[in-house]
Amino acid sequence: MPEGHTIHRLARQFNDVFGNARLTASSPQGRFADGAARIDGQILTGAQAHGKQLFAAFESGVILRVHLGLYGAWDFGGDETFRGASSIGAPRRVGERELGSEEVSYTGPPEPIGAVRLRLVSAHGWADLRGPSACEVLTPTEAAAIRAKLGPDPLNAARSDDGAVEFLQRIRSSARPVAVLLMDQNIVAGIGNVYRAELLFRNRIDPMLSGKQLSVEQVSMLWADAVVLLEEGVAKGRIITTELANRDRPDDVHYVYRRTGLACLICGEAVFGKELAGRNLFYCPGCQCQVRHLPD
Repeated sequence: MPEGHTIHRLARQFNDVFGNARLTASSPQGRFADGAARIDGQILTGAQAHGKQLFAAFESGVILRVHLGLYGAWDFGGDETFRGASSIGAPRRVGERELGSEEVSYTGPPEPIGAVRLRLVSAHGWADLRGPSACEVLTPTEAAAIRAKLGPDPLNAARSDDGAVEFLQRIRSSARPVAVLLMDQNIVAGIGNVYRAELLFRNRIDPMLSGKQLSVEQVSMLWADAVVLLEEGVAKGRIITTELANRDRPDDVHYVYRRTGLACLICGEAVFGKELAGRNLFYCPGCQCQVRHLPD
């Protein structure tokens, strides 16, 4: 599932290629025909990301909310002025290229391929949405209610103390394992399985400790590191969490994520993987755990 940095990249691209443009909206698949009709012919006034969700506002005040989920993705195309990534979402496409250099002969969007839930078209380009877990048009009140239920987004609250304070309160008031809390979008928005595993490792935190067992310093370090890693993810377009000095090979971009059975890049012990609350958890018992947690 795309994590928060991907959706922030998506919001930036929407603002770059569609901001203040009048859009034609349609649903080639037919499942979103009513929603597309509500935004058809309107100007997109701005897009924002909150965690893993995109909120795109239109001139009438309505807001398009999209959650890509596990399989959703946007494809883009257009003329030489329409610059950005060719696709954003999951699954990531191999060989993703930048748009804007080969589209000089652009004459309009191609015929839809596959189940396109929503197509947006401007004078200079187009975007197709496939496979989202949520796609709906909301009133401002409805959109605000959804965002109010979400935890703070490190990328939105990075330059404010409010997000750090809210995160601290939500984590330290729970008896659930911190590894579960970091995946709860009502606790903190935008962190998924990769960031969860890497944040806990980088800060040497036992994933099975409850939120209440963590110190103020530990939670504060988690938040600060999340801000840094997600900002780097937006800039690089991928999640890289290892320091250059810790890499045995160029592709060692994660410390523990999907490294079950491999030697820890820091202490050399085998990385463990186990299922927790329906998701795979990766951690190093040597670096993180005072009491070893063996896989079930």
